[in-house]
Parts: sequence; structure tokens; C-alpha cells
Amino acid sequence: MDIKTIKTIESATEKSLSSFAKLSLSLLFLLAVFLWTYSSHGKVPDNTFLIIGAIFGAYMALNIGANDVANNVGPAVGARALTLTGAIIIAAIFESAGAIVAGGDVVNTIKSGIIDITLISDKNSFIWAMTAGLLAGAVWLNFATSIGAPVSTTHAIVGGVMGAGIASAGFSILNWGSLAEIASSWVISPLLGGIIAASFLYFIKKQIVYKENMLEQAKKFIPILIAIMTWAFSTYLILKGLKQVIHVSFLFASGISILFSVCAYFLTKRSIDKNLSSLSNDRASVNKLFTPALIFGAALLSFAHGANDVSNAIGPLAAINDAILHEGANVNASVPFWIMVVGAIGIVIGLILYGPRLIRTVGSEITELDQMRAFSIAVATALTVILASQLGLPVSSTHIAIGGVFGVGFLREALDMTEKNYVQDIREKFKKHKKELEKNQADLSKLEAIKDKNKQTYIKIVELFKKIDEIEAQVKQEKKDFKQAKGTKYVKRDAVKKIIAAWVITVPTSALLAAGIFYMIKGIVAV
Repeated sequence: MDIKTIKTIESATEKSLSSFAKLSLSLLFLLAVFLWTYSSHGKVPDNTFLIIGAIFGAYMALNIGANDVANNVGPAVGARALTLTGAIIIAAIFESAGAIVAGGDVVNTIKSGIIDITLISDKNSFIWAMTAGLLAGAVWLNFATSIGAPVSTTHAIVGGVMGAGIASAGFSILNWGSLAEIASSWVISPLLGGIIAASFLYFIKKQIVYKENMLEQAKKFIPILIAIMTWAFSTYLILKGLKQVIHVSFLFASGISILFSVCAYFLTKRSIDKNLSSLSNDRASVNKLFTPALIFGAALLSFAHGANDVSNAIGPLAAINDAILHEGANVNASVPFWIMVVGAIGIVIGLILYGPRLIRTVGSEITELDQMRAFSIAVATALTVILASQLGLPVSSTHIAIGGVFGVGFLREALDMTEKNYVQDIREKFKKHKKELEKNQADLSKLEAIKDKNKQTYIKIVELFKKIDEIEAQVKQEKKDFKQAKGTKYVKRDAVKKIIAAWVITVPTSALLAAGIFYMIKGIVAV
């Protein structure tokens, strides 16, 4: 099945629900959250902002599902290892499981040190700030999703909390060191993700694809590659996805993961041996061998994402809840189970209703992906997060995944000799025909200069005119083909520019929105 067919299927899937129906279902979810919060906390003093915060938290969760989840399953869909429907089902199950089972983190957007909440003068200002930050982050994510730009939900909510904090207590509330780390992650995350993804793809090409006996090489190296992937995902899952269930060191997590990777090595080797006779010695067969690993990776990435990034929706809501119930701001506010459920359900609904747009962007609109390219991106995402966490480098999983897509695309441009040979062939034909054209034009000039022309001379002049017209048309077409071939890019530059621009402005835009919303809330409540 080719890319065009897949895009047609995805487009039909998206259009199966009208925009009105999607909006209606989203509003129905927000209404359900409102009714639940009102009925369960109706007798809580000053519960108005808890109800409002719950609605905004649900809205943020919808946008996380619509935007951020695409990074986990987009490459697998673009590589045709998963259908769009299959990807949504897997992501929905594992995102919600991760959010509910392991998502009970502290309010990390506050604990991370972006603002010093002790400088906020009173409880009401703190509640207004968290409400404004939550809504601002959600609105920006909604806009980014509408233009097809995958952005960091963590950066969106951090920008929101930052802007609302400044509005409530001034610039002294900011931790400039933390902000510098966030800014550096814009460069570190995609750069590391791109380099690691390109390195894996380069290895696969050199050791398998460019070899005469691809199947023999695949039998030798793919079990090793999948073992590395298993180690990376297992370590990532233990350290990040399950940090609320078990607390372990990196050495312990990596040691346990080695056992999983050894099992994966022998299972993969056995599977390849079993199916080797049914495979042909070509790239398509090699790609098929990566499909199970991609499905496995999409599931684990979704679980870890649900466990970690659900806090971007429920963290400020938990802070609001804690401030109302305990009369003040608390850095270590716990997350009630009902709030985790709101976050989990919201992510799933957002993914189902609006996720296909960004899944398509990540999977096929930046560069064309196959299984080995998507595998390289998935491994790079897990390895980069692990490496960065051990080195203390600030990274964004969204930026890493998109950086991985950029990396494999630019590597294709550098290594694809087929395109280079095609360009060279057109160039040589163009030069040859242009030289022939110039010679015929010179011969025509000589014949036209003859004063006493005979019949034979006129026949030659007519033939040369006809020949020159044909060669001119050919040269013109070859010149056009040469420019098009030379300009062919495997990474779509417009998509790259749009995504990078959205990354850069996420924090300041969310901050400005949050500040404006804070002042609006303050003005309304003061009246």
C-alpha cells in the first residue's frame, strides 16, 4: 500500500466525524467533568475555581491527546507498521493505562522551579495563576494542533504557569536558570534525536540494505538492534513511566532491562529463522522484520507518555484542588484519583477526535517513512531521553521524536545515490543536446549565408529548422527536469520551518496568554 492510498484512508477516517460532531463530543466530555466536579465538590467552600479548573484541565487533556500523542505512534503509522485505527486503539489503551497506573506525580510544573510560589501573596492569586496558566497552555496547544504543528505540551504549560506567575508577583518570581534550560532544550532535543536516529538508520543501510545478501545480514543484525530497542524502552519505562510505582536507580533499571533485551534477541532470532524461507532478498522483506518492534515501541512510548505528560493537564488542577481544600499553595500537592481519571479520559478522547491530523504530520508530511526509518526514530526517542536524564540535559520528548524524523530525512538526502545519479544523467543529456543544438544553429547560419541556393540547400535548411525545433523542445524539457530533480528534497522545508517556529514561540506565547487571562480573571473577580 503506497503513501497516497494511506493518506486517502486517513482522510476518510478524519472526515467520518464532522467538525460539528467532534466539537459536540468534546463539549459533552467537558459537561460531564463539570457535572461530576459540581456534584462531588458542591459543598466545598470556594469551589467555583475548582469546577472551572476541572473544565480547563479536561480541555488541556483533550489537546494533549490531539497533539502530543502523535509523536509516539506517528512514525509507526507513516511506516505502515500500524493502520491509523490500530495506532489510535493502542495509544488509547496504553496512554490511559500509563496515566491512571503511574501518573500520580506531584505538581511538577511548579516543583520544577519555574516560579517561586512562596512569592505569590495570597491563596486567591495562586488559584487564579494556576487557572490562567492551564487555560493558556490549552489554548496554544489547540491552535498548534489546528495548523498541524507538533509542539511540547510541557513547554506550553510551563509557559502558562510562568506568564501567570509574572502577572501575579512580577519578574522576581522567575527562576532564570530553569528558563535557560528550557531554551537550550529547543536545540539539544531535536539535535540529539536527529543524530541518534540518523546513526541507527546509517548502520542499517550500511550493514543490511547495501549488502548483496540482505536477508543474511538482517538475520545477523536485526536481533541485535531489537535487543537494543528493548533495553532502551524497558529502561525508559522503568525510570520514567513507572516512577510512581517503583523507585529504582539507573543501574538497577538498566540491569533488569538487559534481561528483557536478551529475551528479545532470542525471540527475534527464532522468529526470523522461522519465516526466512517465506521472505525474498529485498528491502521490503527487511522492512517487514521491523514491524513487531515498531508496534511494541508505540505501545511502550504511549504508556510512558501517559504516565509523564498527563501531569501537564492535571498538575495545575491538582494545585488548585489542594489550595482550595488546604487553604494555600503547596509545592508537593498530591493528585486525587478522580483528577487522574479526568486527565486519562481527556487524552484518549482528544486522540480519537483530533489526533489523526498530527499523526499524519509526524508520519508522512515531514518525510516519507518506512519501517527501518521509523524504528530508528523510536529507538532514538528512548535512548535520547535516557542519555539526557543521566547527563542532566533538559530535553523534550516531542522535540526528540520530531528531531528523529528530521534526522532520517536529511540522511536520506545525503545518501540516496539513486537521486544523485538521476540528476547527473539529466545534466549529461542536457549538455549533449545543447551542444548539438548549437552545432545545428551554426550549420543553419552557414547555409543561410549562401547567396545562390539550390534546391538541395533549401531542403537542408528546412530539415535543420525542423531538427532545431525538436532539439530546442528537448533541451527546454531537460532543463526543467534538471531543476526539479536538483530541487527534490526528502525533508519538506515548509513543514520544518513551521514546526521550528511553533517550538520557539510556544513558551512566550503561552506566557503572554496566561498573563492576559490572569488579569482578566482578577478584573472580573475584583468587580
